Amino acid sequence: MQKEPRKIREFRRREQEILDIALKLFLEQGEDSVTVEMIADAVGIGKGTIYKHFKSKAEIYLRLMLDYESDLSELLQSSDVDRDKEALSRAYFEFRMRDPQRYRLFDRLEEKVVKGNQVPDLVEHLHKMRASNFERLTQLIKGRIGEGKLEDVPPYFHYCAAWALVHGAVALYHSPFWSNVLEDQEGFFQFLMDIGVRMGNKRKRDPEALVADSSVDQPSS
Repeated sequence: MQKEPRKIREFRRREQEILDIALKLFLEQGEDSVTVEMIADAVGIGKGTIYKHFKSKAEIYLRLMLDYESDLSELLQSSDVDRDKEALSRAYFEFRMRDPQRYRLFDRLEEKVVKGNQVPDLVEHLHKMRASNFERLTQLIKGRIGEGKLEDVPPYFHYCAAWALVHGAVALYHSPFWSNVLEDQEGFFQFLMDIGVRMGNKRKRDPEALVADSSVDQPSS
């Protein structure tokens, strides 16, 4: 296999450094406060060099979101999930909830670029990648339903419920009131992940409960 030329390797390395620094600044200062000049200064390069890699700040937004979705895709295709389908739920929740600030940032950025019709080709690419991830999730969920492990409802019920749980958890994390209530944030998120892992499991009938129910239904003698 031919080795990649040094100039291309350096170009890719610098591009990744720009993305890493941009993400750090967006999280620390908010994306609206961060300029291309600030990113360039933090990286230690000129503003013009940034534009050799990205046409606009919106393109940086999309690249960060695409990389995030790509990481999820790798997780869904991983050998761990293939070997143990039960690992999917925990892996998904851990992926989404391990960095609530980044999750919320990307959710906000997507709304900005879609409303502003910015970089539509990359938005389309993002949505296609997400659709592919949903298709993979659908196949995995159908398999679990077929095994009798999950409730037999449309697969999107399961992953939309998972999204709603994660979204609510992130909102709690950033709420001025609820963030103070959560004295043990790590413990709470672990508790919530445990709920998420069990969510949608096919309910097992308790024989004792069935007996109790049937006795109630019997007419008195």
